[in-house]
Amino acid sequence: MTPTLLLAAAIPPGVVSFLPFIAIIAVFYLLLIRPQQTRQKQWRNMLEHLKPGDRVTTSGGIRGTILSIKDDAIQLRVPPDNIKMEVVKSAIASVTTDDPAK
Repeated sequence: MTPTLLLAAAIPPGVVSFLPFIAIIAVFYLLLIRPQQTRQKQWRNMLEHLKPGDRVTTSGGIRGTILSIKDDAIQLRVPPDNIKMEVVKSAIASVTTDDPAK
């Protein structure tokens, strides 16, 4: 007998019918869940390392410079009129740096 026929004979038929489902779950994990977890971890790391003077962009598109950081809020100075506003820390989408090395 050929090796493929021996392998097919060794695996019970019930298990063979579940192999496509297991493969789909593995693909979903590798393509959807794992990258999202990585992005979430990077975003939390970015929030932990915020400091006054950093230029940030909020999820609403407001760009400003951090004046002070509280437990769950950040006070921003927004140009051109140097308006001070307070936003929730989780609203920070990205840190804008002028340093191209970062």
